[in-house]
Parts: sequence; C-alpha cells; structure tokens
Amino acid sequence: MPTQDDPVHAFMPYPEHPVANAPSGPLAGLTLAVKDIFDVAGYRTGCGQPTKLALSDVKPQNAPIVQRFLDAGARFVGKTHTVELAYSLNGKNNHFGTPINPAAPDRVPGGSSSGSAAATAGRLCDIGLGSDTGGSVRGPASYCGLYGIRPTHGRLPLDLTMPLAASFDTPGWFTRDERTFERVGAAILGDDPHPLAGTPRLLKAEDCFGLAEDAPVRQLETLLGRIDRMLHPINGTTVAAPDFDALYWAFRWLQGVESWQSHGAFITAFKPALGPGIGERFEYGRTVTEKDATEGRSIRESFRRHLGLLLGADGVLMLPTVPGPAPLLAADEAALETSRAQSLRLLCLSGLSGFPQVSIPAGEHEGGPFGLSLIGPAGSDLSLVRLAGEVARAMAVKIA
Repeated sequence: MPTQDDPVHAFMPYPEHPVANAPSGPLAGLTLAVKDIFDVAGYRTGCGQPTKLALSDVKPQNAPIVQRFLDAGARFVGKTHTVELAYSLNGKNNHFGTPINPAAPDRVPGGSSSGSAAATAGRLCDIGLGSDTGGSVRGPASYCGLYGIRPTHGRLPLDLTMPLAASFDTPGWFTRDERTFERVGAAILGDDPHPLAGTPRLLKAEDCFGLAEDAPVRQLETLLGRIDRMLHPINGTTVAAPDFDALYWAFRWLQGVESWQSHGAFITAFKPALGPGIGERFEYGRTVTEKDATEGRSIRESFRRHLGLLLGADGVLMLPTVPGPAPLLAADEAALETSRAQSLRLLCLSGLSGFPQVSIPAGEHEGGPFGLSLIGPAGSDLSLVRLAGEVARAMAVKIA
C-alpha cells in the first residue's frame, strides 16, 4: 500500500508486487493485510527487525495460511508492521515506529500484531492477519475495538512463518464487525472437529473479572445481564485458574525457553540492536533453567486437564480479554511492563491450554476500548466465532 494512503502507519513501505487471489470465493470482495512475519510471494519478511529484514530474500511463495485467504477470494493489500520479532504486547517498535491506534490515538495499539490491528481498525483493510503467542491478536483486538481470534493451537498452519514460541504460536485475524468475523471463520477454519452444543453452557470466570479494572468490569457486568436475558442463561460463576501466579510463570518460562530456541542463534551471531524490553526478554529466555521449564510443562498439562474438565464439550468461559483499555503512548517502560504482566495473567489461559479464544468489542473507558472474551473447548473454533456474533448482537440490545 502506498505510504500516502496509510495515515495510521500500519503498513511496511515495501515496493508493491502483485499477489494473485481467486476471482471468486467466500471472501471475494474483502481485502487482506498480512503481518510481516508471514511469507508473501514477491516480498521480504522483515519480522519488525532491521537485521532480519536485511538478511531476508524476496520470498518465492506464500505461507499456507496466507494462501488459504487468497484461495478464498480475499485480495492482498500489503504487509503490516509487527513488534520486533513479535515479542511484545504494547505494539511499539523502536526501529520502524508504532502504528496509530485508530480507536484511541493517545494509546498504544497493542502487539505484536500492531499493524494488522491498526489497518483493520483504520478501515485500510477488511481482514488483518496476525499471529498470537501470548496475546498478540487478542490484546490488540481489545485495545482497538475489534473482533479477534486465537484458534485452537495447531488448527491452522504456520509453515513459512517466523516462529517465536512454537508450542504457543498460532495465526489469528481481526475484523471490525461480527458478520465479517463469521464469514472469515467459515472460510478459513472449515467444520469444527468438536462443535459446541446448540445451547452452550456459559460460565462467568469470576476470578478473571477480579483481575480487571473496576470501570470496565461494571460495564461488562451490565452486558452479561443482556446476554443472560437475550441469548443464553449464564450458568453461574466459576474459578478458571487454580493459581494465576503459577500459570503466569509457567507461561513466561516456556515462552522464554522457546523464544531463545527460535532466535538465540540469530542474536548470538549478528548481535542486532534490540529495542527496549525485547533484548531483556530474550536474555531472560536464555537463562531459564531446565528445572523451571520442566515445572512449566507440568503446570501447563495440569491446567489443560483442569480447563478441559471445566468446559467439557459444551462449556464456554466468559472473561475480560485484558484488564482494561490500552496503556497510554506516553507511559514509560516500567508502566508498560506492569501492564504486560497483568494482561498475561488473563491471556495465558488460552495459550497454556491450547483452547480457542475470541475477543469481542464490549465497551470504552476514558476513550479506550476493551473487550469481552469467550474461551471454548479445543476444536470448537467456528462454533465459538458464531457464538461471538450472537453475543455481540445480544450485548447491543438495550434493556429498559
């Protein structure tokens, strides 16, 4: 996309190259922006890192997940900015700049799929393809007032895509409205191996609401009342996480180890200049012990069993996507790191379990959007996308 047509700084300024798409299909007439960690034929893959960009050749073929969108008729409009090596939730990039959050220009857009979120929210594309390791679709979706999905881990292909932490990485996408969200889900996901029952069992994750900010929680409580009356009854409250701190550290240990496995050789060999927070996270990953990693894997397996039993085949967990609106752009690194740690306590539930999660635009506080999330059983992705549309329509109903 020409830079003069990119007022929110969402796209990488690559020379334009034609990318073929099917002339018809379920996504015909929709435009697609692609995060710059996925290979696109005729383009380099820069991964938000100048040395990576310099080392990249022009790619000869599309990543399979990109091809899936093109084969469904979506039209490619450009590659979007990403946080450096996809390793941050705030969306800032020290090298290439930070995309503007169209829904809250004084706040960060969220990351690492910052450009795809900004392009979608800014109406520069209909679909923004991103990736989600620790929250890189769900967080920006909440911050930018978008629909976003982290599918069941392993449901969609990640060949010809930069890895960060392989046991957590998954593609995901953004849309502005629930109809397009459902349309994309049907085209890209196909039939669910484990669809939800016709009347899902909605469960409010009381402990997750306890981690969110007061004002968003009050708004979400009102919306849950609408869902309960207009759609499906909420089947009480539950405890989603036996121990948030244990889950947080399990995620941090495993993501750290795997991120160093993915990029340690590159960092050691080329000594790239890494932006604030990025270098520290990779250094942390280098120092995670095998004892910690083993404990992290044990915690993950235990939590996966816990959530599987809690949800069964028909349960859907309802929770805030992140604690509140996006941090302000003016926030310092310490404040951003605190926000990241708080958000990860909510975001790690889907990552550790491997279960699908969708984020739905829910409200605003002090000019910043925030989202409501649904987590469903593994393999219920398309059912969850369709339920998200029903939930969004129920939330929009005003009750006298």
